[in-house]
Amino acid sequence: MNDTLLERFGALGTATVSDALDKHGRPGSLLGIAPLADDQHMVGRAFTVRYVSAQVPAGTVGDFIDQVEPGQVVVLDNDGRVDCTVWGDILTAVAHHRGIAGTVIEGVCRDTHRALSVGYPIFSRGRFMRTGKDRVEVAEEQGPVTIGGVTVRPGDILLGDSDGVVAIPQDLENEILETAEMIHAREESIVEAALNGATIAEARAQFGYHDLQRADA
Repeated sequence: MNDTLLERFGALGTATVSDALDKHGRPGSLLGIAPLADDQHMVGRAFTVRYVSAQVPAGTVGDFIDQVEPGQVVVLDNDGRVDCTVWGDILTAVAHHRGIAGTVIEGVCRDTHRALSVGYPIFSRGRFMRTGKDRVEVAEEQGPVTIGGVTVRPGDILLGDSDGVVAIPQDLENEILETAEMIHAREESIVEAALNGATIAEARAQFGYHDLQRADA
């Protein structure tokens, strides 16, 4: 794992990285996935789990947490189900204790008081108290999953903040990072110019604001 790369992504906002993904023509903004609290921040590489409806007899909802390394992000694809959860109090306590970076769910979470009290980052489609046991079961660990319309693979970088979550594909992570840092620097220059007397139109024109997220021809 490239810790320097994660640190550099962690210094950026999801909005900036989303613009960089647009410029490279790659999807990565997870639609409908929101933070449990506004002050949450998360960066790490994905450990993925995919769920399906429970069979007869029902399989397990999984003991995958024992396989997740400190600093990784747990990414759970529960097919967007909001009628039962696949993440709650026990998993939050263990994940927080082990230094796991956070959890992203295509679905809902429960026992949110624990996560909020310890500051553990969770990003999901909402909260609902009903258990997933005997309703869903693990179909696959460490395979591709779909979260908010975006395919996430094991090892992809997940960045989360108050605006939501973006996924950065491994095959383009260095290029996305360089573009995102360029966008951040340009936008800071626009702010500085505007605060020093330039009009917004002048500042944006000077630093190419309207082209920052556009794919190169």
